[in-house]
Amino acid sequence: MKCSKFLTELNDFLDGSLDSKLKAELSEHLTWCHNCYVVCNTTKKTIEIYRENQVYELPDALRTKLHDAIVAKCKASKPPTES
Repeated sequence: MKCSKFLTELNDFLDGSLDSKLKAELSEHLTWCHNCYVVCNTTKKTIEIYRENQVYELPDALRTKLHDAIVAKCKASKPPTES
């Protein structure tokens, strides 16, 4: 199975709405493809957090570090202004 096929079926895989053969193929793919495993695991955890609808407070130091990183990334990606 190619990663593109796995990603196409990811939603149904996580919902458990696949036939057993395709589910087995996707599960087998996850045993050797680290990239798809990370995508699948991250997506699954994101859905779980969203479904729980809980707010997770970040420690102040982490919040500041994350904010600064986002601002720096935004500034770095801005096109130069024309004079």
